[in-house]
Parts: sequence; C-alpha cells; structure tokens
Amino acid sequence: MGVDNARLRRIRISLLVGALGMFALLYAPQPVLPQLADAFGLSPGAAALTVSATTLGLAVGAIPLGMLSEAVGRRRTMVCSLVLAAALGLVMPWVQAFPVLVGLRLAQGVAVAGLAAVAAAYLADETGGAQLGTTMGLYVAGTTIGGMSGRLLGGISGDFTGWTGGVLTVGVLGAACTALFVVLLPAERAHQRQELRWRPLLGGLRTALSDPVLYVPYLVAALGMGAFVAVYNVLGFRLTAPPLLVTPALAALAFLAYAAGTLTSALAGRAADRWGRTRTLLLGLAVTVVGLLLMLVDDLPTIMVGLVVFTGGFFAAHAVASGWVGARADASARGQASALYQFAYYGGSSVGGVLGGFAYAAWGWAGMTALLCGWLLLAGAAVAVTHRAPVAQVASES
Repeated sequence: MGVDNARLRRIRISLLVGALGMFALLYAPQPVLPQLADAFGLSPGAAALTVSATTLGLAVGAIPLGMLSEAVGRRRTMVCSLVLAAALGLVMPWVQAFPVLVGLRLAQGVAVAGLAAVAAAYLADETGGAQLGTTMGLYVAGTTIGGMSGRLLGGISGDFTGWTGGVLTVGVLGAACTALFVVLLPAERAHQRQELRWRPLLGGLRTALSDPVLYVPYLVAALGMGAFVAVYNVLGFRLTAPPLLVTPALAALAFLAYAAGTLTSALAGRAADRWGRTRTLLLGLAVTVVGLLLMLVDDLPTIMVGLVVFTGGFFAAHAVASGWVGARADASARGQASALYQFAYYGGSSVGGVLGGFAYAAWGWAGMTALLCGWLLLAGAAVAVTHRAPVAQVASES
C-alpha cells in the first residue's frame, strides 16, 4: 500500500508530538528525585520507584493493550491512552502520600502503554513499509525531545518550587501535547480489525513469540533501557553531591544531552535502511559503552561529553531495534510483537532503574558502571551471534 506525502507528513508529526508528550509524562519525577527523596525521607533506590512504577505499569499494560488494538483500532487505543495519562499527570503534584504517588504512577504507566505498544504497528500499517526506518527514527526522535524537555523543565522549575512544581510543569506540557496529538493523528486506513476474541489474539502473541530473531531486539530493549534509566535516575544524586556539588537547576541542564538522541535516532533509522540493522545496532551499542566509560571521570565537562555519547548511542540502538520488530513481525501479529518489545523495553527500565540506584548506593558510580557495561556487552553479543546465523541475514534485509 502506498501513502501520499501529505498523509505521511501528518502521521510523522502527530506521532512525534504524541511521543513527546508520552515521554515527558513518563519520566516527570526523574529530574526532581533528589528533592522528592528529601521530602519523603527516601534513599535514591526508593525514590526511583516513582519512575520504575510507571515503566512497570507500561510493561504490564503493553501486551494486553497491543492485543486490544487489533480489535478496537490503533488510533482509538493510542488516543484514549494518552488522554488518561495526561489527566493523571495533572493530578499527581497534589498527592502528598508517597505510596499513593507510586500507585498513581503505576496507573499512569498502564495508560501510556496504549501509545507505546501500538505506535510501531500503526506506522507499519499506515505507511505500508515505505521509509519505515526513517519514519520510526523520527518517532523515536520525538521520545528523545519529550524526555529532554520534560526533564529539563521539571528540573529547573523543581529547583525553585520543589518536586510538586516540577511535576506540575511537566503535566501541563503533557496535556498540551496530548491535545495536538488528538487533533493531528489521521484515522487508520490499512488496519483490518479483528473481533474481540482472545483466542486469535493470543494466537498472534504466540506467532510473535515463535520467531527467534525477534528475541534479539527484545533483549537489546531490556538491557539497553535498564542501563539508560539507571544512569539518568542516579545522575542528579551524583552531580549534586561532593566533589561536584552542582545546584539542582544546573544539574537539570544535563538533560540537554537528550538532543544527541534526537539526532542519532533519526540518523540510525536511515543508516539501518541503507547498511542493515544488525551492523547499525552493534555500532549504537558500542558507542553507548564508550559514553559510560567516559563518565567515570570526576570532571563535569568530561561527564557531560560522556553523557552525550551515551545518550546518542542508546537512542540509535533503540531506533534500530524497534524498527526491526515492526519490519520483521508477521502482519497478523505486528501489534503483539510491538507490545512484546515495549514489555521488554519498559520491564528492563523498571528493573534496571531500581537495580542501578541500589548499585550506586552500594558500590558508587564505578561499580554501577561495571554492572551496566556488562548488560550492554551481553546485548551486543546476542546481536553479533544472530548476525552470523543464516536466519538473521533474512531479517537484516527485510
């Protein structure tokens, strides 16, 4: 199926805006974790639960909502999900009990799962595969813009108004993006809805699980995102503590490193279309490890350079891995395969974010870095092994 340029442009803009709002809401507390920890008397690992609860909710909600989208429609699922997530984002700052806050963050994660799990399938359906790598790269670029702007606005405002003001600022941003997303997102044309019967939908899930090649991007998603969230959860604690002693507002500027991800995710999508997914994916993972190693030095400029390299490498790898799932999966199970990728991605975020916080508390930044490098090297080894297998050659050319 072909797609005209005007429709393709509108699809790209709407998904970019939706991704921006989703990621701003998803990580709203992250830049104010030190203030939140002080307000509730928490350790870095415990405070990180406000981030991990949301990504856990997303991981849990991704598969059922991805399956549900096969029956009720991709657009309806994404719109309803983001509207609910934005509403919860505006309620969150008024909550003063930490367990209730964590519970609402869990619910918000389930809500945004409808967009996160369905977007790649929607793009594959509505573009007919035309320039899918480039389009998926632009969608991932939207996630980086959302991650950067939400964290930046939240961190700066949180320095002056506390964690509640920081989270409220991000909530308003998320609501504005949601309104634009609802107006701009085109109605679907290509998707053939299935009846809401769980047996055939579960059959699609089995189909998505039966392809061994897809386990590689799933593993990259889990390990890569776990390392990524661990770094950004702990970064504020490291920058504001001795010997660096950076103020919270200045520490929030570190999230400008997300701009690197905006650039590399779009470039990686094009590179994957031209040179193959596995080669581009291995390069992205290697760059991510280099960035981690640079951040070992207790020097602020070097840490910032390392963070830019780390962020760029990760988002390049993520753009390629997520696009690989959309292109490889069988058309009858594309929603389920996309949901499985999101389950791995955000499940890794939940577990990795908490483990990283406790590793930092126990072993310091160097010990945490050793752990995260091990995760990334394991992901790279899986990609390399699959690349040498004959079946992977088919996948890299599909």
